[in-house]
This record gives sequence, structure tokens and C-alpha cells, in this order.
Amino acid sequence: MELTHLKYFLEVARTQHVTQSAHNLCIVQPALTKAIHKLEEEIGVPLFKSKGRNIELTEYGKYFLSRVQPLYEEIGRLPQELRDMASDDAVKIRLNVLAASSLITSAVIAYKRLHPEISFDLSQNESATLYDMRVSTFAHAHRAMPDDNACSFEEEIFLAVPNVDQYRKMDSISLSQMKGEKFIGLAGTKQLRNICNEFCRDIGVQMDVSFESDNTSAIKDAVASGIGVCFWPEYTWGRVERRKIRLLKIVDAPFRRELLVTMRKNKADNRNTEHFYRFLVAYLKKHFRRRG
Repeated sequence: MELTHLKYFLEVARTQHVTQSAHNLCIVQPALTKAIHKLEEEIGVPLFKSKGRNIELTEYGKYFLSRVQPLYEEIGRLPQELRDMASDDAVKIRLNVLAASSLITSAVIAYKRLHPEISFDLSQNESATLYDMRVSTFAHAHRAMPDDNACSFEEEIFLAVPNVDQYRKMDSISLSQMKGEKFIGLAGTKQLRNICNEFCRDIGVQMDVSFESDNTSAIKDAVASGIGVCFWPEYTWGRVERRKIRLLKIVDAPFRRELLVTMRKNKADNRNTEHFYRFLVAYLKKHFRRRG
């Protein structure tokens, strides 16, 4: 069934007069009659019957009208709904944050102060495919070169230890020296946790995880109180209080990661996404030494 034929049917059903309907539709009467007959042939039942000089709906026609009219009206609303959707989409940025969530959230808050009309849809889903921007991380040795719509930042991963006599005069450490030490795990930060686990496996170190948290403040307090030690990204987790915590360079092998910010141009109007992307890159540059 063609939409045009449905349109013709609805008009004839409304007027119950072929000549008047043809005039209203700005087509010739024979063309309208032919279209109605073709529709009836496709359906296999008569939709109209003669009533004097006029016509009226058959029982099939009445039922067909009751089902088709709301569908046709809904289809008619679709173009405007899509235009409204595109308008809303233009001021909404879908951001999939898989790494550096605290730092990225701070950037979003700062941007919202400048552009309150922009809304953000934040998620943390590795399998998500619907997003405008994604922030992810991976081991430095496995990094891929970014394209024009991506930017990467490199940071070293240190070992955060309590500032006690055992570590107070140390600036670096081998993880082999940490045998028997309790580690604080990185719950909820799957990508970074995988990087740290992979690094430990590569150098043959087994971590004894005694506590897990995805809250950097809780991890700071746990390390400072001597509950355990923790891997600490150089920039994205913020500063530590040096009188309570020391960040020691790991000497077993280069221990670095890449933070990758990727933007997709998947909207009719990508200007707001592009503007926030530039803002976020500039914001991160304040926290990172840019690669190369």
C-alpha cells in the first residue's frame, strides 16, 4: 500500500464523494477512482459501496479507516518529531566516560558554567555504541595513533604509599620489594585496573588486594592511614598530600598509560560537540604533558 493511496482513501472516506475529494486533492477524478480501485485490489475487499449519487464505507472500509487513520496521522507527525529530536540532540552531548571520571566530570561542570544551555548524558559502558564522545584508556605500549577526531594524553602510573619511615627517603621502588604488602584495588575502573593487572603479570608480581574502591578520596585516606598501597595515575587522580602520601616511581619497567578522547560527528549539527571537544582537550592539556 502506498502512502498516497492511503491519503486518497482517507479523503474519500471523509467526504464520501469522489468528485469533491478529487477537487480537494487537486487531482482529476479518474485518477482518484483508479487509485481507490487499486487499493481495494491490493487489500482484496471492497472499501466503498454506492449510495445514490454518493458512496459510503463498507464494513471493511470502516474497520480499515479505524486502523489506518491514527497510523497515517502518526506518520504525518514524524517529520516534526525528527526535527525536534535533531534540535534537542544539537544541545545534548552524549559522553561515555571509561577513564579519568573525576577529571572529566570537573571539565563538564566547568563547561556547564559557561554554557548552561548544553546538557550532558554521561554513561560508563564499554559496549556502548551510541555516544558523541568517549574517554578511554589503554597501556602506553599498545596505543594507537589518534586521528583528526581524537586526542591522546600520556601519564605515568606511580605507586602511592603512606609517608612513613619505611618509604620516607624513597623516590622510586621496585614492585618486587612490595611482596607481602597489601594493595588497594581499583574497583569500578575496569580499564585502568586491567592495565595495572597486565603490568604486574608482565613483571611477575602478584598483588595481594585487601581493599577495593573507585573513590579517589577513599583511596587517598586508605593509603594515608596505612591500610595499603595503590597504583596512582600521575595527573588524572589529582594531587596527594605529600605529608601523608608519597608517590614512588616504579622502576621495574616503564609504567604508563594513554588517555584517549574520541569524538564522533554523528549529528546533523555537530558544532556543540566540536566546541566541547576543543574545550575538553584544552582542559586536559592543563593536567598533562602532551605526547610528542
